[in-house]
Amino acid sequence: MTELPAGLDLNDFEGGFDFGSADPSSTSEEFTGPVPVVAVVGRPNVGKSTLVNRIIGRRQAVVEDKPGVTRDRVPYDAQWTGRRFTVVDTGGWEPDAKDRAAAIAAQAEIAVQTADVVIFVVDVSVGATDVDEAAVKMLRRSHKPVILVANKADNQNLELEAVSLWSLGLGEPFPISALHGRGSGDLLDSILAALPETPPVLEGAPRGPRRVALVGRPNVGKSSLLNRLAKEERAVVDSVAGTTVDPVDSLVEMDGEVWQFVDTAGLRKRVHQASGTEYYASLRTAGAVEAAEVAVVLLDSGDVISEQDQRVISQAIEAGRALVIAFNKWDLVDPDRRFYLDKEIDRDLKRVTWAVRVNISAKTGRAVDKLAPAIRRALVSWETRVPTGALNQWLTALTQATPHPVRGGRAPRVLFATQAGVAPPRFVLFTTGPFDAGYIRFIERKLREEYGFEGSPIEVTVKPRKKLGPGGRGKAHG
Repeated sequence: MTELPAGLDLNDFEGGFDFGSADPSSTSEEFTGPVPVVAVVGRPNVGKSTLVNRIIGRRQAVVEDKPGVTRDRVPYDAQWTGRRFTVVDTGGWEPDAKDRAAAIAAQAEIAVQTADVVIFVVDVSVGATDVDEAAVKMLRRSHKPVILVANKADNQNLELEAVSLWSLGLGEPFPISALHGRGSGDLLDSILAALPETPPVLEGAPRGPRRVALVGRPNVGKSSLLNRLAKEERAVVDSVAGTTVDPVDSLVEMDGEVWQFVDTAGLRKRVHQASGTEYYASLRTAGAVEAAEVAVVLLDSGDVISEQDQRVISQAIEAGRALVIAFNKWDLVDPDRRFYLDKEIDRDLKRVTWAVRVNISAKTGRAVDKLAPAIRRALVSWETRVPTGALNQWLTALTQATPHPVRGGRAPRVLFATQAGVAPPRFVLFTTGPFDAGYIRFIERKLREEYGFEGSPIEVTVKPRKKLGPGGRGKAHG
């Protein structure tokens, strides 16, 4: 509990207050090492994402009644009867696919190669198709254990149709309804039986990698940057905006440190204005930002800074994440564009002058090595704590030199200040009366000038002393 000066009682001030810290580093995280991986594959629109949601027990994978919604390989944490594993959702696999479909199929094949067990999903209401038979040949080449799932067996008659799938040569099919949950328990038992043993928990191991969300409007190069950092085609890249739907996460080594990067869907509209796939993708993106520690917001250097760009930045700030703004496609910017971009930054990003900025090119790799130091600077600020004594000495000198404007015949004063928490830094001022919003912004600006906080939002809250009526408690002493 923070020490208060003698005679100062929190009960004398308006509003409740909690001195607990939101610093994620203060909580211990278990590190269990790698867990078994289960890949879910099949041709388009057989219900793979619905099955993934059934396995993980929540609606997290984006589902829509049309093919091609899932495009990357997307991992989710899952557990059944106390055993943990990772389930990987994939896009629809098709032989001889071209363009974007070929990239989606390639991601599915990579998921198969890196999995311990493969779940092959077939639509029992349609039966085995030529595409299913071609997929079986691909699966046999992988030499991985395969569990055949006859999905959409929503009633007993359709369950009987699963017998015909023995012809695929993958053994006994499991008739299930991923939508309604029929047969899912038996399937999960069979998955656990096929998995290798989970490694034991390592006591006293360090916490996991720092979490970084890549966010931005569509087609600014988020997936290209993730692929550049991961040194592999981790996410499907296409010139068509909106290619990424589900958040795609990867462990990336940069500058001698492992980071957990999450590529998110590009945000076109506000969540409440979106519909269908875009609505769920917006929700997943918002969740990814909330779960991250730092947001890397990508802007297209060649385009004007748009309202969408500013909305993405606002989303990261409102979530309280550390912030790095990366101007991508810098290799395409000529001197004239740089002149106008400087003007746009001064005008449109004036409220986030504190953000760390880097100029990069995901396509060529230009200055991508500057990203890790930028993220570290932002995280250091995000977790900075100012000693209470130093904070009060500095604030006393500031308010004496520039006092609050007089309101109602007197100027409100700061009685005491404390930093309530970090991640992001949060400051509370106990005062004799309300402060003008402009004066609070003045204190925030001066805090940054004194202590830096480069790359981190900060919060300054004022707790005015209660107005006491007749018979009320004695006022707090200054």
